[in-house]
Amino acid sequence: MIKRILAKAAKWLLIVMALSLVPVIILRWVPTPGSMLMIERWAEARGNGGLDIRHDWIAYDRIPDNMKMAVIAAEDQRFAEHFGFDLKAIRAAIEHNRQGGSVRGASTLTQQVAKNQFLWSGRSWLRKGVEAWFTLWIEILWPKQRILELYLNLAEWDEGVFGVEAAARHHFGVSASVLSNRQAAQLAAVLPSPLRWSASRPPAHVQQRVNWIQRQSRQLGGRHYLDQMESGRELPDWMSVAYWRDRI
Repeated sequence: MIKRILAKAAKWLLIVMALSLVPVIILRWVPTPGSMLMIERWAEARGNGGLDIRHDWIAYDRIPDNMKMAVIAAEDQRFAEHFGFDLKAIRAAIEHNRQGGSVRGASTLTQQVAKNQFLWSGRSWLRKGVEAWFTLWIEILWPKQRILELYLNLAEWDEGVFGVEAAARHHFGVSASVLSNRQAAQLAAVLPSPLRWSASRPPAHVQQRVNWIQRQSRQLGGRHYLDQMESGRELPDWMSVAYWRDRI
């Protein structure tokens, strides 16, 4: 009896896991119409008169290099190297948090795409586990430029403002395709707290972060960094059939 129940549960689990990959596969090519974070924000605001969601998709090749590099410099400088999880940043965050003080996260751009697109907010182990599942498959099925394209089209930049195109028009009155270096860095600088800080009127400490992001973008190499990222990278050893065949 117990074996039959476990077998049935395992079967349904496998079905659910397989079905969860369908939207990941579709979004490899199709522009996202919205995200779970947008739905969550809209639902939260229903009791306060509602929320007007502004979200305009912009293709990767229309997003300027300075904007791409600004978010990489600000959020995930090893984006081109890691496979969804920055183990160095995770170890550093664990050590920092163990010493007390402010809590530091270590989410990569891929993890943030997985969370914003597919999941709910919160810090439970269940959500982190599902986030890891989606992160892994996003990295397997999407090239890095697609991940960055989704990130820039999903990020929240003010109440109801999602994606870099809507953010550029909201904060600076221009299309994202013509953002200046400074404007791009200002948008990236407020990402830790986009509902508290304004990209168009950043406070003094955020201005310092803007300057740091611009320096980091130059040091990372700008277009050269993006060329390397866009050229693709090999799968890590632990994802090869040979790796597991030799250990079974």
